[in-house]
Amino acid sequence: MNELRPVPLSTASLTSAQWGMLGFLLSEVAFFTTLIVVYLSFLHPERVGVGPTPAEALSLPLVIGTTICLLSSSFVIHLADQALERDRPKLFCVWWSATIALGTIFLLGTAYEWHELIERHGLTIGRNLFGTSYYTLVGFHGLHVTVGVIVMLVVLGLALRRQVTHANRAGVQLVSWYWHFVDAVWVAVFTVVYLVGR
Repeated sequence: MNELRPVPLSTASLTSAQWGMLGFLLSEVAFFTTLIVVYLSFLHPERVGVGPTPAEALSLPLVIGTTICLLSSSFVIHLADQALERDRPKLFCVWWSATIALGTIFLLGTAYEWHELIERHGLTIGRNLFGTSYYTLVGFHGLHVTVGVIVMLVVLGLALRRQVTHANRAGVQLVSWYWHFVDAVWVAVFTVVYLVGR
């Protein structure tokens, strides 16, 4: 009878850190899916209540601009990854800084949009079910973008001190995965809130 031998692990298998990040991102998929389902369930006019509706309050041109910035940042962070993989730390810092700038522009655009919603339309988180579900969904996404920008600033600081190199780029890859995830979630949020919900 032939002995069963263990199959050797592929050199392309994921590290424990990568598995951890994938597990975290899957839990975030469940979290955002729940928020999106709740938002969609409150879109019916009878449930919105007193106050502005999505069609009355949301500004599509502004959000298209901020969306372009955020989605562009996915391409830019990929360029940063490639630069580090090719052992070009200065170019990495340039592309990484550009990613931070694009994420910050997105956040500033969101802050401006919220200011307009509150000041011009009187839409607060307690005004009606649309306000509650909108600020919760978009706010949690904004929180994730903020966390991403802060982590990228930390990585940039380390890179400027030459502590991020081609040899220890695993952490940079995980941050990139997170950022791509945040961008992908925004595609879903943008579609639901600004296209379907109007």
